[in-house]
Amino acid sequence: MSTIVFLHAHPDDEASGTGGTMRLAADAGHRVICVYATNGDHGTVPTDLREGETVVDRRRTEADGSAVALGTARVAWLGYADSGMTGWEQNSHEQSFHGSDTDEAARRVAAVLDEEDADVLVGYDWHGGYGHPDHVKVHHVAHRAAELAARRPRELEATLNRDHMRRMFEAAKEAGMAEEDADWDPDAPADDGNPVGTPEAELHWHVDVRPVLAAKRAALSAHASQEDVGWMLGMPEEQFAAAFGDEWFIEPGREPGLTHTHPLAP
Repeated sequence: MSTIVFLHAHPDDEASGTGGTMRLAADAGHRVICVYATNGDHGTVPTDLREGETVVDRRRTEADGSAVALGTARVAWLGYADSGMTGWEQNSHEQSFHGSDTDEAARRVAAVLDEEDADVLVGYDWHGGYGHPDHVKVHHVAHRAAELAARRPRELEATLNRDHMRRMFEAAKEAGMAEEDADWDPDAPADDGNPVGTPEAELHWHVDVRPVLAAKRAALSAHASQEDVGWMLGMPEEQFAAAFGDEWFIEPGREPGLTHTHPLAP
């Protein structure tokens, strides 16, 4: 069995992005670790905070709940502040992850890799899926951490399949289900000016996570304080399965070709 470390930018990214892959790996007997780069302090402020409770406190508690749903064996925090979206003043905050020294952040991740003698490290694609500064930083920090680890782990990059998104959107339009978003274009510039996700021809792994979709939904539910999570959970079951039933990964250095199985399947 393997030990897999998932490096995520913010609490709740693990649930929406790789939650199914994490649950499937845990169910197969692998040790799953989730490392959060930031504390999510610029997320939605819950209206029901208890006296003395902060947004960071709540998001850490929610992350623990998500870990239970996904079978995560350990949750670790790098301790950086959420950098906000491209151009926000938080980008330059002295404790922001986006503005952190890459080697210093990578050493913190490498310490977890060494403590766990990790076999696999999962980060993000080169533009973090949609260009969020913290997601882009995850890409660089993950690869540097792999270089610094005592035993270099196998590296995977979580991403989105741009072609799959386009197909799903076109199907929704034909079914009359996308009238409000009729002008949406997956090839249009996202937060950093690049299109969302990765072309299918550049992907290596497709994981069908529908068998554990209830666990993925439960992990999202654990982050219920967040506005974005609210609209995800508000989707009808069929729509939720279409949007979140597939997870995609790049494996740097692997020969081209998409394989439809878990990257750790026998």
